[in-house]
Amino acid sequence: MFHLGGPEWIIILIIVVLLFGPGRIGKIAGEIGNSIKSFRDGLGGSAEQAEKSETKEEEKK
Repeated sequence: MFHLGGPEWIIILIIVVLLFGPGRIGKIAGEIGNSIKSFRDGLGGSAEQAEKSETKEEEKK
């Protein structure tokens, strides 16, 4: 569908830098990274909670 090569990505990168500035791009990238980490931790946490509740139910039996 979208076949972007090297020159297209360079043009997109230049446009993004012009719009947001290099300092803001670093902040945005950091926020995205923190969001992804938080999301993964949330997914792992719910699995751990489910596992703990299953273990507790088995112990009660």
